[in-house]
Amino acid sequence: MVRGRFITFEGIDGAGKSSHIEPLAAWLRERGHKVLVTREPGGTPLAEALRELVLHRPMDALTESLLVFAARRDHLTVAIQPALAEGTTVLCDRFTDATFAYQGGGRGFDLHTLSQLEAMVHVGLQPDLTLWFDLPAALAAQRRAAARAADRFEAESLAFFECVQAGYAARATAQPSRFRRIDASPSQAQVWLQVVNAVQALVP
Repeated sequence: MVRGRFITFEGIDGAGKSSHIEPLAAWLRERGHKVLVTREPGGTPLAEALRELVLHRPMDALTESLLVFAARRDHLTVAIQPALAEGTTVLCDRFTDATFAYQGGGRGFDLHTLSQLEAMVHVGLQPDLTLWFDLPAALAAQRRAAARAADRFEAESLAFFECVQAGYAARATAQPSRFRRIDASPSQAQVWLQVVNAVQALVP
């Protein structure tokens, strides 16, 4: 059986990435693809429990990173890898790039340690395509304020999100073959066209 495709959605809070996941899943299903939509932290009962801790309990950057990678390991072994093995296309709202952006960029945590954890947890698996929804931090903050109450991350300062944005840019520069930058500043319809164009090349 042909291995499924693994597509991740990345970007700072307020960039609008999550609003395009279900439409893309429907678009792929219309074309005959089996699709799993999932998220990080989360995607399994254990990972969802860890998500609640990460989003709402105060902790230092190392604890935060370890919890995120623990959730990711369970998510990979219980949900993502079995789905890919069955030929399912997996759409994931955030993955390890978010850890490098938020814990590495935003918290200033050691990138070498994150790379070691990534190697231990992934065992070689990387997304086939990462859609990076790129939006200025100030504009993303305006969108967040209009949309919902803030969790522990969303309540961070503009300076924090500027560092997160720089963390994403660094990952995209380091691994350009799998990243596709999506300009998230125009209308939702215009952003959607960018998403479809990026995915069509990978999943006809």
